[in-house]
Amino acid sequence: MTNPDAKKTWLSELGPGLITGAADDDPSGIATYSQAGAQFGLNLLWTLCLTYPLMVGIQVISAKIGRVSGHGLATNIRRHYPRWLLYGIVGLLLVANTINIAADVAAMGEALKLLAGGPAHLYALGFGMLSLLLQIFIPYDRYVRILKWLTLALLAYVGTAFVVHTPWAGAAARTVWPQLSWKPAYITTIVAVFGTTISPYLFFWQASQEVEEQKAQPGARPLRDAPDQARANFRRITVDTTIGMGFSNIVAYFIMLTTAVTLGLHGVTDIQTSAQAASALRPIAGEFAFWLFSAGIIGTGMLAVPVLAGSAAYAMAGAFHWKNGLEMKPLLAKKFYGIIAVSTAIGVVLCFTPIDPIKALYWSAVINGVISVPIMAVMMLMAAHPRIMGQFVIGARLKILGWACTGVMALAVLTMFWTLGN
Repeated sequence: MTNPDAKKTWLSELGPGLITGAADDDPSGIATYSQAGAQFGLNLLWTLCLTYPLMVGIQVISAKIGRVSGHGLATNIRRHYPRWLLYGIVGLLLVANTINIAADVAAMGEALKLLAGGPAHLYALGFGMLSLLLQIFIPYDRYVRILKWLTLALLAYVGTAFVVHTPWAGAAARTVWPQLSWKPAYITTIVAVFGTTISPYLFFWQASQEVEEQKAQPGARPLRDAPDQARANFRRITVDTTIGMGFSNIVAYFIMLTTAVTLGLHGVTDIQTSAQAASALRPIAGEFAFWLFSAGIIGTGMLAVPVLAGSAAYAMAGAFHWKNGLEMKPLLAKKFYGIIAVSTAIGVVLCFTPIDPIKALYWSAVINGVISVPIMAVMMLMAAHPRIMGQFVIGARLKILGWACTGVMALAVLTMFWTLGN
C-alpha cells in the first residue's frame, strides 16, 4: 500500500522549480519550438537534451543563492556589485519581460479566438487583467497552488504527440544522431532555442521564490543563519529543480516532435506564432490535436505571464530596496505591485498598437540572450563568494555546470551576432 505521508512529502517538495520550469514553455517558447520542428524536422531534438543539465545547474544555483542569503538576485547584485551593472541588467530585463508579456497575452487571445471565435484583442485584455488580479488579490500560499495546477496544461503537448502519427524509432535516432548543418538558418534556430529555454527572468523568479518560501514557513531562516536547515532545503531544491527543468524540456521536446512529424512533413515551415502553429495543425493532425495544442497555449500563458511580471517586480524591488513579496498585502508593497501592474498593463496595451509582436519578440529574445551572459557570470561569482554564501559556496559539480551554461550562452550570443552580420 502506498504511504500517503510519503506521497504528500514528495509532492510538497515541488514548488519554485516546477513553476519556473513550466513557465519556460510560454506561448513565445511554443512558437520557437514549433518553428524549429516545422523547419528542421527531427534534427533539432538534440538541443533539448543539451539544455536540460545546463538548466538544472544554473537554476539550482539561483535557488541556492536565494535560500542561503535570504535575498533575491537583484538585492545581492546591489549589495556586492557596481550600480551601473545592476541598473543595466534590471532595466533590460524589465523591457524584455514586458515585450514577452505582450507576445504571450496576444498569443492567448489568438488561441481563444481559434477555439471560440470572437475578438482576439479583447480576449488578450481579459487574460492580462485576470492574471494581474490573481497576483494582487490571491494570498501567496493559495496562489502558488494555482500555479502548480496550471503546469498540468503543458501535458497537452505530450498528449498531442500521441494523437498524431509519430515515428518513435526515427525520433529517438535523430535525437542522438541528428543531421547537423552549418547553414545560417539552422544556427540561428539553435540560438533561438537556447535563448528561449535559458532565460534571465527564470533566474530572478526562482531565487525570489526561494525567499518567499522561506518567509512563508514558520521558523525558517536564511541558511547562512540556520545551517541546520540546509540539508533538507538543498535536497528539496535539487528534487524540485531537477523535476521542474525536466518537465520543461520534455514538453519542449514534444512540441518540437509534434510539429516536426506534422507541419514539417507537410511542407509547412514558416511558423511565426504559437497560434499559427495550432491553426496549421488542424487540417494535418485533426481537430483533437488542434484543440489540445490551442488549449495548452492558454494554460501555459496564464502560468507564464505572472512569472514574467513577477520576476520584473522582484528585480526592480531588489535594485531600489523596496518592500516586496507576493505574501505581502498590496498596500504594504505598493511599488512592487505597481511594477507588476504596469508591466502587465503595458504588455496588454502593446497588443492594441501597430507594433509587430513578432519583431518585438525577436528583439526581446536578443535582449534576453545578451543579458543572460553577464547575469550568469555574476551568479557564478556570487555562488562562490563566502560573503554571500557563507559556508555554502557551491561545489565543483555545480561550478562546472554553471560555467558550462554560461559558456554555451556566450557562444550562442556571439553566433547570433555573427549571423546578424552576414
